[in-house]
Amino acid sequence: MEYNPQLYQEITNRITASPQQRITFAEYMDLALYHPEYGYYSQKATNLGKQGDFFTSVHLGADIGEMLAVQFAETWEILGKPESFDLIEMGAGQGYLAADILNYIKQEYSAFFKSLKYKIIEKSPGLKQLQQQRLKEYQVTWCELEEISNNSVTGCFFSNELVDAFPVHQFTIENGELREIYVTKEDENAAPSPPSNPFTEITDKPSTPKLVDYLNSLEIDITKYPSGYRSEINLAALEWLSVIAHRLQRGYVLTIDYGYIKNRYYNPRRDRGTLQCYTRHHRHNDPYINIGQQDITAHVDFTALENNGDRLGLHKVGLTQQGLFLMALGLGERVASLSQSQQPLSTILKRRDSLHQLLDPMGLGGFHVLVQAKGLKETEISQKLKGFTQPQ
Repeated sequence: MEYNPQLYQEITNRITASPQQRITFAEYMDLALYHPEYGYYSQKATNLGKQGDFFTSVHLGADIGEMLAVQFAETWEILGKPESFDLIEMGAGQGYLAADILNYIKQEYSAFFKSLKYKIIEKSPGLKQLQQQRLKEYQVTWCELEEISNNSVTGCFFSNELVDAFPVHQFTIENGELREIYVTKEDENAAPSPPSNPFTEITDKPSTPKLVDYLNSLEIDITKYPSGYRSEINLAALEWLSVIAHRLQRGYVLTIDYGYIKNRYYNPRRDRGTLQCYTRHHRHNDPYINIGQQDITAHVDFTALENNGDRLGLHKVGLTQQGLFLMALGLGERVASLSQSQQPLSTILKRRDSLHQLLDPMGLGGFHVLVQAKGLKETEISQKLKGFTQPQ
Protein backbone atom coordinates (compact mmCIF):
# COMPACT_ATOMS: atom_id res chain seq x y z
CA MET A 1 0.00 0.00 0.00
CA GLU A 2 1.33 3.44 -0.93
CA TYR A 3 0.64 6.33 1.36
CA ASN A 4 1.86 9.76 2.34
CA PRO A 5 2.94 9.44 6.00
CA GLN A 6 2.67 13.18 6.64
CA LEU A 7 -0.89 13.24 5.31
CA TYR A 8 -1.73 10.14 7.34
CA GLN A 9 -0.53 11.96 10.47
CA GLU A 10 -2.48 15.11 9.56
CA ILE A 11 -5.70 13.09 9.25
CA THR A 12 -4.92 11.24 12.49
CA ASN A 13 -4.36 14.55 14.27
CA ARG A 14 -7.68 15.89 12.99
CA ILE A 15 -9.47 12.80 14.29
CA THR A 16 -7.82 12.83 17.72
CA ALA A 17 -8.50 16.57 18.07
CA SER A 18 -12.21 16.00 17.42
CA PRO A 19 -14.36 15.82 20.59
CA GLN A 20 -15.82 12.50 19.46
CA GLN A 21 -12.59 11.14 17.94
CA ARG A 22 -14.04 11.09 14.43
CA ILE A 23 -14.48 13.25 11.34
CA THR A 24 -17.07 13.17 8.57
CA PHE A 25 -16.12 11.43 5.34
CA ALA A 26 -16.33 14.85 3.66
CA GLU A 27 -13.58 16.11 6.00
CA TYR A 28 -11.48 13.03 5.30
CA MET A 29 -11.89 13.42 1.52
CA ASP A 30 -11.07 17.12 1.73
CA LEU A 31 -7.81 16.39 3.55
CA ALA A 32 -6.90 13.48 1.26
CA LEU A 33 -7.38 15.58 -1.87
CA TYR A 34 -6.85 19.20 -0.90
CA HIS A 35 -4.47 19.40 2.06
CA PRO A 36 -2.28 22.35 0.95
CA GLU A 37 1.00 20.42 1.39
CA TYR A 38 0.23 16.72 1.27
CA GLY A 39 -3.12 16.30 -0.50
CA TYR A 40 -3.41 14.49 -3.83
CA TYR A 41 -4.10 17.70 -5.75
CA SER A 42 -1.11 19.40 -4.16
CA GLN A 43 1.32 16.51 -4.70
CA LYS A 44 0.22 14.43 -7.68
CA ALA A 45 -2.35 16.34 -9.70
CA THR A 46 0.25 17.51 -12.21
CA ASN A 47 0.68 13.84 -13.21
CA LEU A 48 -2.43 13.53 -15.34
CA GLY A 49 -3.07 12.08 -18.76
CA LYS A 50 -2.42 8.64 -20.17
CA GLN A 51 0.84 8.35 -18.22
CA GLY A 52 -0.76 9.42 -14.94
CA ASP A 53 -3.60 8.17 -12.76
CA PHE A 54 -6.43 9.12 -15.14
CA PHE A 55 -7.11 11.16 -18.25
CA THR A 56 -9.93 13.44 -19.30
CA SER A 57 -11.45 14.57 -22.59
CA VAL A 58 -8.80 17.27 -23.05
CA HIS A 59 -6.04 14.64 -23.25
CA LEU A 60 -7.57 13.29 -26.48
CA GLY A 61 -6.81 16.41 -28.49
CA ALA A 62 -7.98 19.97 -29.03
CA ASP A 63 -11.48 19.07 -30.26
CA ILE A 64 -13.46 19.52 -27.05
CA GLY A 65 -11.82 22.88 -26.42
CA GLU A 66 -12.56 24.01 -29.95
CA MET A 67 -16.19 22.88 -29.73
CA LEU A 68 -16.57 24.73 -26.43
CA ALA A 69 -15.09 27.81 -28.10
CA VAL A 70 -17.90 27.62 -30.67
CA GLN A 71 -20.45 27.49 -27.87
CA PHE A 72 -18.87 30.35 -25.92
CA ALA A 73 -18.80 32.52 -29.05
CA GLU A 74 -22.51 31.92 -29.47
CA THR A 75 -23.24 32.90 -25.87
CA TRP A 76 -21.33 36.14 -26.46
CA GLU A 77 -23.48 36.83 -29.49
CA ILE A 78 -26.73 36.02 -27.63
CA LEU A 79 -25.75 38.45 -24.87
CA GLY A 80 -25.45 41.19 -27.48
CA LYS A 81 -21.67 41.03 -28.01
CA PRO A 82 -20.71 42.88 -24.80
CA GLU A 83 -17.43 44.81 -24.90
CA SER A 84 -16.20 42.80 -21.91
CA PHE A 85 -17.04 39.11 -21.62
CA ASP A 86 -15.72 37.15 -18.63
CA LEU A 87 -14.96 33.50 -19.39
CA ILE A 88 -14.12 31.92 -16.04
CA GLU A 89 -12.75 28.38 -15.94
CA MET A 90 -12.99 26.70 -12.55
CA GLY A 91 -10.39 23.99 -12.05
CA ALA A 92 -8.30 24.27 -15.22
CA GLY A 93 -6.16 21.14 -14.83
CA GLN A 94 -2.89 21.37 -16.72
CA GLY A 95 -4.16 24.26 -18.85
CA TYR A 96 -4.71 22.26 -22.04
CA LEU A 97 -8.41 23.11 -22.31
CA ALA A 98 -7.82 26.82 -21.77
CA ALA A 99 -5.09 26.83 -24.44
CA ASP A 100 -7.33 25.05 -26.95
CA ILE A 101 -10.25 27.39 -26.28
CA LEU A 102 -8.18 30.57 -26.48
CA ASN A 103 -6.29 29.47 -29.58
CA TYR A 104 -9.50 28.63 -31.46
CA ILE A 105 -11.29 31.82 -30.45
CA LYS A 106 -8.26 33.84 -31.55
CA GLN A 107 -8.23 32.08 -34.93
CA GLU A 108 -11.96 31.95 -35.66
CA TYR A 109 -13.65 34.72 -33.64
CA SER A 110 -11.37 37.77 -33.63
CA ALA A 111 -14.05 40.21 -32.44
CA PHE A 112 -15.02 37.91 -29.58
CA PHE A 113 -11.35 37.47 -28.69
CA LYS A 114 -10.96 41.24 -28.26
CA SER A 115 -13.83 41.28 -25.77
CA LEU A 116 -12.66 38.20 -23.89
CA LYS A 117 -11.40 38.32 -20.30
CA TYR A 118 -10.23 34.77 -19.50
CA LYS A 119 -9.93 33.99 -15.80
CA ILE A 120 -8.96 30.79 -14.00
CA ILE A 121 -9.85 29.69 -10.49
CA GLU A 122 -7.40 27.03 -9.31
CA LYS A 123 -6.75 25.63 -5.82
CA SER A 124 -3.67 23.53 -6.65
CA PRO A 125 -0.39 25.52 -6.60
CA GLY A 126 1.29 22.92 -8.83
CA LEU A 127 -1.44 23.03 -11.45
CA LYS A 128 -1.55 26.81 -11.34
CA GLN A 129 2.16 26.91 -12.13
CA LEU A 130 1.66 24.56 -15.09
CA GLN A 131 -1.22 26.68 -16.36
CA GLN A 132 0.82 29.87 -16.16
CA GLN A 133 3.63 28.28 -18.16
CA ARG A 134 1.28 26.89 -20.81
CA LEU A 135 -0.78 30.07 -21.19
CA LYS A 136 1.94 32.71 -20.96
CA GLU A 137 1.24 33.98 -24.50
CA TYR A 138 -2.34 34.86 -23.53
CA GLN A 139 -3.71 37.50 -21.20
CA VAL A 140 -5.11 35.18 -18.55
CA THR A 141 -5.64 36.13 -14.91
CA TRP A 142 -5.86 33.86 -11.87
CA CYS A 143 -8.08 34.64 -8.92
CA GLU A 144 -10.11 33.13 -6.10
CA LEU A 145 -13.86 32.79 -6.49
CA GLU A 146 -14.29 34.81 -3.30
CA GLU A 147 -12.37 37.71 -4.86
CA ILE A 148 -15.03 38.23 -7.51
CA SER A 149 -17.69 40.75 -6.49
CA ASN A 150 -21.37 39.87 -6.40
CA ASN A 151 -23.31 40.63 -9.59
CA SER A 152 -20.12 41.62 -11.40
CA VAL A 153 -19.78 38.95 -14.09
CA THR A 154 -21.18 39.19 -17.58
CA GLY A 155 -20.18 36.06 -19.42
CA CYS A 156 -19.81 32.41 -18.48
CA PHE A 157 -18.53 30.28 -15.62
CA PHE A 158 -17.58 26.79 -16.75
CA SER A 159 -15.99 23.62 -15.42
CA ASN A 160 -14.92 20.27 -16.85
CA GLU A 161 -14.74 17.33 -14.42
CA LEU A 162 -14.53 19.54 -11.34
CA VAL A 163 -17.66 18.89 -9.28
CA ASP A 164 -17.03 15.13 -9.07
CA ALA A 165 -13.93 15.87 -6.95
CA PHE A 166 -15.75 17.96 -4.34
CA PRO A 167 -15.73 16.31 -0.89
CA VAL A 168 -18.95 14.39 -0.27
CA HIS A 169 -20.77 13.25 2.84
CA GLN A 170 -21.51 9.54 2.90
CA PHE A 171 -24.59 8.06 4.49
CA THR A 172 -26.26 4.74 5.01
CA ILE A 173 -29.81 3.68 5.86
CA GLU A 174 -30.42 1.81 9.11
CA ASN A 175 -33.99 0.72 9.83
CA GLY A 176 -35.46 3.50 7.71
CA GLU A 177 -33.27 6.24 9.22
CA LEU A 178 -30.42 8.18 7.68
CA ARG A 179 -27.09 7.64 9.44
CA GLU A 180 -23.97 9.52 8.45
CA ILE A 181 -20.71 7.65 7.92
CA TYR A 182 -17.79 8.96 9.97
CA VAL A 183 -14.08 8.13 9.80
CA THR A 184 -12.09 7.22 12.90
CA LYS A 185 -8.85 5.44 13.74
CA GLU A 186 -8.72 1.67 13.84
CA ASP A 187 -6.48 1.77 16.90
CA GLU A 188 -5.88 4.96 18.86
CA ASN A 189 -2.59 3.54 20.20
CA ALA A 190 -1.23 2.63 16.78
CA ALA A 191 2.28 3.61 15.77
CA PRO A 192 2.78 6.81 13.71
CA SER A 193 3.10 4.88 10.43
CA PRO A 194 -0.21 3.49 9.18
CA PRO A 195 -1.15 -0.19 9.34
CA SER A 196 -2.68 -1.92 6.31
CA ASN A 197 -6.11 -0.52 7.22
CA PRO A 198 -5.43 2.66 9.25
CA PHE A 199 -8.94 4.08 9.38
CA THR A 200 -12.35 2.59 10.01
CA GLU A 201 -15.93 3.78 9.62
CA ILE A 202 -18.66 4.26 12.18
CA THR A 203 -22.22 5.54 11.74
CA ASP A 204 -24.16 8.04 13.83
CA LYS A 205 -26.69 10.82 13.54
CA PRO A 206 -26.07 13.29 10.69
CA SER A 207 -23.53 16.00 11.38
CA THR A 208 -25.87 18.59 9.85
CA PRO A 209 -29.61 18.72 9.10
CA LYS A 210 -28.65 19.77 5.57
CA LEU A 211 -28.21 16.10 4.65
CA VAL A 212 -31.84 15.27 5.37
CA ASP A 213 -32.94 18.55 3.77
CA TYR A 214 -30.97 17.63 0.63
CA LEU A 215 -32.81 14.33 0.17
CA ASN A 216 -36.15 15.91 1.06
CA SER A 217 -35.61 18.57 -1.62
CA LEU A 218 -35.21 15.74 -4.14
CA GLU A 219 -38.33 14.01 -2.78
CA ILE A 220 -36.25 10.96 -1.83
CA ASP A 221 -38.16 8.89 0.76
CA ILE A 222 -35.42 7.12 2.71
CA THR A 223 -37.96 4.94 4.53
CA LYS A 224 -38.38 3.02 1.28
CA TYR A 225 -34.69 2.12 1.06
CA PRO A 226 -33.37 -1.13 2.54
CA SER A 227 -31.05 -1.19 5.56
CA GLY A 228 -27.45 -1.14 4.39
CA TYR A 229 -28.15 1.13 1.40
CA ARG A 230 -25.24 3.56 1.01
CA SER A 231 -24.68 6.67 -1.06
CA GLU A 232 -23.29 10.22 -1.08
CA ILE A 233 -24.50 13.79 -0.71
CA ASN A 234 -22.50 16.64 -2.23
CA LEU A 235 -23.30 19.70 -0.13
CA ALA A 236 -20.15 21.41 -1.42
CA ALA A 237 -21.58 21.44 -4.95
CA LEU A 238 -24.63 23.37 -3.78
CA GLU A 239 -22.49 25.87 -1.89
CA TRP A 240 -20.25 26.28 -4.94
CA LEU A 241 -23.21 26.91 -7.24
CA SER A 242 -24.64 29.42 -4.78
CA VAL A 243 -21.44 31.47 -4.84
CA ILE A 244 -21.35 31.40 -8.65
CA ALA A 245 -24.99 32.46 -8.89
CA HIS A 246 -24.32 35.47 -6.69
CA ARG A 247 -21.23 36.46 -8.69
CA LEU A 248 -23.00 36.17 -12.05
CA GLN A 249 -25.02 39.18 -13.15
CA ARG A 250 -25.84 38.09 -16.68
CA GLY A 251 -24.80 35.03 -18.58
CA TYR A 252 -24.31 31.29 -18.27
CA VAL A 253 -22.96 28.48 -16.09
CA LEU A 254 -21.74 25.41 -18.01
CA THR A 255 -20.94 22.24 -16.07
CA ILE A 256 -19.47 19.10 -17.68
CA ASP A 257 -19.09 16.00 -15.54
CA TYR A 258 -20.09 12.40 -15.07
CA GLY A 259 -23.21 11.81 -13.04
CA TYR A 260 -26.91 11.03 -13.03
CA ILE A 261 -30.29 12.59 -12.51
CA LYS A 262 -31.78 11.80 -9.10
CA ASN A 263 -33.77 8.66 -10.00
CA ARG A 264 -30.64 6.99 -11.33
CA TYR A 265 -28.34 8.38 -8.66
CA TYR A 266 -30.47 7.22 -5.72
CA ASN A 267 -31.73 4.05 -7.34
CA PRO A 268 -32.20 1.39 -4.61
CA ARG A 269 -30.24 -1.05 -6.78
CA ARG A 270 -27.19 1.26 -6.69
CA ASP A 271 -26.81 0.41 -3.03
CA ARG A 272 -23.06 1.06 -2.68
CA GLY A 273 -23.13 4.61 -3.99
CA THR A 274 -20.88 6.06 -6.71
CA LEU A 275 -17.62 6.77 -4.89
CA GLN A 276 -14.57 5.61 -6.81
CA CYS A 277 -10.80 6.01 -6.65
CA TYR A 278 -8.21 6.16 -9.42
CA THR A 279 -4.52 5.35 -9.38
CA ARG A 280 -2.49 4.52 -12.50
CA HIS A 281 -5.76 4.10 -14.44
CA HIS A 282 -6.91 1.44 -11.97
CA ARG A 283 -10.36 2.08 -10.56
CA HIS A 284 -11.52 0.77 -7.19
CA ASN A 285 -13.72 1.92 -4.29
CA ASP A 286 -11.42 1.93 -1.24
CA PRO A 287 -10.58 5.52 -0.22
CA TYR A 288 -8.50 4.39 2.77
CA ILE A 289 -5.56 2.99 0.81
CA ASN A 290 -2.98 4.97 -1.16
CA ILE A 291 -3.66 7.94 1.11
CA GLY A 292 -2.73 11.11 -0.78
CA GLN A 293 -1.61 9.04 -3.76
CA GLN A 294 -4.97 8.50 -5.48
CA ASP A 295 -7.86 10.53 -6.80
CA ILE A 296 -11.23 10.15 -5.05
CA THR A 297 -14.42 11.10 -6.86
CA ALA A 298 -18.19 10.69 -6.73
CA HIS A 299 -20.73 11.10 -9.52
CA VAL A 300 -22.60 14.39 -9.74
CA ASP A 301 -26.28 14.65 -8.89
CA PHE A 302 -27.45 16.87 -11.74
CA THR A 303 -31.02 17.13 -10.44
CA ALA A 304 -29.69 18.73 -7.26
CA LEU A 305 -27.71 21.26 -9.32
CA GLU A 306 -30.80 22.04 -11.39
CA ASN A 307 -33.08 22.44 -8.35
CA ASN A 308 -30.59 24.56 -6.46
CA GLY A 309 -30.05 26.67 -9.54
CA ASP A 310 -33.79 27.36 -9.76
CA ARG A 311 -33.75 28.63 -6.19
CA LEU A 312 -30.80 30.87 -6.99
CA GLY A 313 -32.23 32.41 -10.15
CA LEU A 314 -30.32 30.15 -12.53
CA HIS A 315 -32.80 28.72 -15.00
CA LYS A 316 -31.95 25.52 -16.83
CA VAL A 317 -31.07 26.06 -20.48
CA GLY A 318 -30.40 22.41 -21.19
CA LEU A 319 -29.07 19.10 -19.94
CA THR A 320 -27.68 16.60 -22.43
CA GLN A 321 -24.96 14.03 -22.93
CA GLN A 322 -21.52 15.26 -23.91
CA GLY A 323 -21.53 13.19 -27.11
CA LEU A 324 -24.75 14.80 -28.33
CA PHE A 325 -23.55 18.24 -27.23
CA LEU A 326 -20.33 17.92 -29.22
CA MET A 327 -22.14 16.48 -32.25
CA ALA A 328 -24.45 19.49 -32.31
CA LEU A 329 -21.42 21.78 -32.23
CA GLY A 330 -19.82 20.12 -35.25
CA LEU A 331 -17.80 17.15 -34.03
CA GLY A 332 -19.70 14.87 -36.40
CA GLU A 333 -18.39 16.83 -39.36
CA ARG A 334 -14.87 16.36 -38.06
CA VAL A 335 -15.38 12.60 -37.92
CA ALA A 336 -16.80 12.58 -41.47
CA SER A 337 -13.94 14.67 -42.84
CA LEU A 338 -11.42 12.00 -41.87
CA SER A 339 -12.45 9.98 -44.92
CA GLN A 340 -11.10 12.81 -47.10
CA SER A 341 -7.90 13.27 -45.15
CA GLN A 342 -4.55 12.92 -46.89
CA GLN A 343 -2.71 12.15 -43.66
CA PRO A 344 -1.02 8.77 -43.04
CA LEU A 345 -3.43 5.97 -42.20
CA SER A 346 -1.97 5.54 -38.71
CA THR A 347 -2.59 9.22 -37.96
CA ILE A 348 -6.16 9.03 -39.27
CA LEU A 349 -6.94 5.93 -37.20
CA LYS A 350 -5.51 7.50 -34.04
CA ARG A 351 -7.56 10.66 -34.53
CA ARG A 352 -10.70 8.68 -35.33
CA ASP A 353 -10.25 6.71 -32.11
CA SER A 354 -9.91 9.93 -30.10
CA LEU A 355 -13.07 11.44 -31.61
CA HIS A 356 -15.02 8.23 -31.04
CA GLN A 357 -13.95 8.22 -27.39
CA LEU A 358 -15.41 11.72 -27.01
CA LEU A 359 -18.70 10.47 -28.47
CA ASP A 360 -18.90 7.03 -26.82
CA PRO A 361 -22.13 7.01 -24.73
CA MET A 362 -20.63 4.36 -22.44
CA GLY A 363 -17.55 6.51 -21.79
CA LEU A 364 -16.72 10.21 -22.12
CA GLY A 365 -19.65 10.78 -24.48
CA GLY A 366 -22.00 9.75 -21.67
CA PHE A 367 -20.88 12.62 -19.45
CA HIS A 368 -23.54 15.24 -18.81
CA VAL A 369 -23.47 18.87 -19.92
CA LEU A 370 -25.66 21.22 -17.88
CA VAL A 371 -26.11 24.85 -18.90
CA GLN A 372 -27.90 27.34 -16.65
CA ALA A 373 -28.47 31.05 -17.21
CA LYS A 374 -29.17 34.18 -15.21
CA GLY A 375 -30.24 37.71 -16.06
CA LEU A 376 -31.21 37.02 -19.66
CA LYS A 377 -33.97 38.89 -21.45
CA GLU A 378 -36.92 36.93 -22.83
CA THR A 379 -35.58 37.32 -26.35
CA GLU A 380 -32.21 35.96 -25.23
CA ILE A 381 -33.73 33.03 -23.34
CA SER A 382 -35.69 32.03 -26.45
CA GLN A 383 -32.48 31.63 -28.49
CA LYS A 384 -31.60 27.96 -28.19
CA LEU A 385 -27.91 27.25 -27.73
CA LYS A 386 -26.38 25.32 -30.61
CA GLY A 387 -25.06 22.62 -28.28
CA PHE A 388 -28.61 21.70 -27.37
CA THR A 389 -30.00 21.46 -30.87
CA GLN A 390 -30.55 18.06 -32.42
CA PRO A 391 -27.36 17.06 -34.28
CA GLN A 392 -27.88 16.26 -37.93
